[in-house]
Amino acid sequence: QAQLVESGGGLVQAGGSLRLTCAASGLTFAPAPMGWFRQAPGKEREFAASISGSGTSTYYTDSVKGRFTISRDNAKNTVYLQMNSVKPEDTAVYYCAAADLAPPYLFFRSRTGEWYNYWGQGTQVTVSS
Repeated sequence: QAQLVESGGGLVQAGGSLRLTCAASGLTFAPAPMGWFRQAPGKEREFAASISGSGTSTYYTDSVKGRFTISRDNAKNTVYLQMNSVKPEDTAVYYCAAADLAPPYLFFRSRTGEWYNYWGQGTQVTVSS
């Protein structure tokens, strides 16, 4: 059974940094594209960032470009989201997702939540102003 476990959330002041970690188990991690999504209170879940199985391709939503960096360590079955210059509007529950067995040529779909077949339980990020 595949499992994704997020960690690293917490309370941070605006302008600060935070690094989220997602540890994966039970899936074919190396080829699996991974994504980070977030859901703020009262809002729908939205895409934040994604990374291809090889780590050579990434996507970011416009609001986090230049501030967030997604990366992965396939030897550790782990994906990261480095969050810099955080803003109060970044406050949300952040979810890690995996598209296990997804072919690389479909990576363009990684901005869509329905493309993923495994999800973590989420980690809360709160940015104070």
